[in-house]
Amino acid sequence: MTDLLDYADRVWRGEETMKAYHSGALRAEGLHEVAPEVWTWPAFGNVHVFPTAEGLFCFDTGSAATAPDLFAATRARTDAALHTAVYSHGHIDHVFGTAPFDADAARRGLPRPTVLAHENVPRRFRRYQASQGYNSVINQRQFQNPGIEWPAEFRFPDLTVADATTVRLGELSVRLRHARGETDDHLTAWLPDRGILCTGDLFIWSCPNPGNPQKTQRYALEWAQALRRMAALDAELLLPGHGVPIVGAQRVRTALLDTAELLQTLHDQTLAAMNAGATLDEVLREVTAPDELLRKPYLAPSYDEPEFIVRNVWRHYGGWYDGDPAHLKPAPAGDLAGEIARLAGGGPALAERARELLAAGELRLAGHLAQFAVDADPADHLAHAARVEVFLALRAAATSTMAKGVYGWAVAESRAALDGGDRDEALRADGPERTSWAAL
Repeated sequence: MTDLLDYADRVWRGEETMKAYHSGALRAEGLHEVAPEVWTWPAFGNVHVFPTAEGLFCFDTGSAATAPDLFAATRARTDAALHTAVYSHGHIDHVFGTAPFDADAARRGLPRPTVLAHENVPRRFRRYQASQGYNSVINQRQFQNPGIEWPAEFRFPDLTVADATTVRLGELSVRLRHARGETDDHLTAWLPDRGILCTGDLFIWSCPNPGNPQKTQRYALEWAQALRRMAALDAELLLPGHGVPIVGAQRVRTALLDTAELLQTLHDQTLAAMNAGATLDEVLREVTAPDELLRKPYLAPSYDEPEFIVRNVWRHYGGWYDGDPAHLKPAPAGDLAGEIARLAGGGPALAERARELLAAGELRLAGHLAQFAVDADPADHLAHAARVEVFLALRAAATSTMAKGVYGWAVAESRAALDGGDRDEALRADGPERTSWAAL
């Protein structure tokens, strides 16, 4: 079995990448002991397992797809029943692993495991049920996977936490505390007797993601505040929601404070520009993220990216109006594109200019014109061909899963228009650039 802590050390030092973690190879090895009587299951949504005299305590439970594997991996270590599980937050890669343990308890005539979560998690689940179709679509697009169907049924928590509480199981004492960050329903766990901190998705070995362009409001400033509060605990072992553990108080503190600094500077620069009367377009040009932070192995913009964080800070303080009066009540996209096409000499002229801009390396401008060409005439094959070329280039240049997903969706739409097929088939045929559902 891979020594998870040795691997994590190499990743920290930049001697190895996270490829083995993201490939699922470490998860396939089962539970990894990361401290005496502490096991981590390094699935994409990590699960941290603590045996106690009263049964198992789990922080997070993983996804529905991996629930049987989690149960099997746990049973390979122990026959102890699951006593208590905590959802760090309500995202579906963290809340679907209890079903096999529930069934196991029923077979053995034991009480069903107790699930704890923040009091906003039930509200989240009800929102997911009300917007099931929308969530299916946006996650198909974000992860370029037409097979995603958002769940309609959830394992609701048995007990909820408003701000903070302490869970005691035998000799184990776990302090749970609420923080807003990626979500409004997040809990962290601090085990003071062992110096162990479970961050959930407040630390994910990537640029933090309060900027997701397709999801509900997120909270950059409060996220930074929570990170600083956790850094003050001087934990010796950080167990993240995604990615590998971090060992040693100095490393833990550095990782948390670096992440807080990145969020704080993006927040503060954005708010200062807003207070000075800038439009969103001006804010996006003015705000910058420190390169020295983005070069850290745990802050690479591989999932979210600073530009999207800036947009969500704007939304938090300023709503959806971006300061451009033409955007307040815009004309239908097709009408606007038609007028631009007429001025340019027709849709083919727009498509050709998009290709010229692409060749000149002006990818963002090329994207606008390729989209205008398709909007002006959705049946024009030349426009769709240009759109495929331009958005393939945009996807290849993008670093974040979120950007790659949106651009890849546009490519699939235009390929379907060219081939007479459908978008989902185009996505399935897209090959190695497609983002896996496992990346949720």
